Amino acid sequence: QIAVSPTLMVGVVCPVAHMTRVFVYGTLKKGQPNYFRMVNASNGQAEFLAHARTVEPYPLVITTKYNIPFLLNEPGTGQRVYGELYRVDQQMLDFLDKFEGCPERYQRTKIQLEVQDGDGEGEHTPRPGRFEEAFVYSKHEPAWLQNQTYESYDAYGDHNCWYT
Repeated sequence: QIAVSPTLMVGVVCPVAHMTRVFVYGTLKKGQPNYFRMVNASNGQAEFLAHARTVEPYPLVITTKYNIPFLLNEPGTGQRVYGELYRVDQQMLDFLDKFEGCPERYQRTKIQLEVQDGDGEGEHTPRPGRFEEAFVYSKHEPAWLQNQTYESYDAYGDHNCWYT
């Protein structure tokens, strides 16, 4: 007879869901107009890990008639952008792809981040100062490189570009 540990048995019966790290910098952050989508369980699971900022500068612009924030995929240009790092399950990742219009409006690419704090409460919370890799929704739009750039987005900020 083979002895099976309870931990192994739980791992076999309840396999760990694959979780993906995602960096949000705009309307999906806490306190922003679309944050409710991150906590809506019908969209999937999202666990806040930490505040973070990009290792390289990127242009974060607010544009279109709806004043949408876009991170332009132009590393080395702009500013180091502040945002939030999450762990999401496949269902939430699929939801975010659809919500962000990926790959037509935004592309999902990997980005290097520096963790600013460890406000998350789970075992996966990275320590401040650590470098992490995560997916980000960005866009290649050279014409927008002339726009003003920001290091942080707040829909209610003093930029007078109210999100609609």
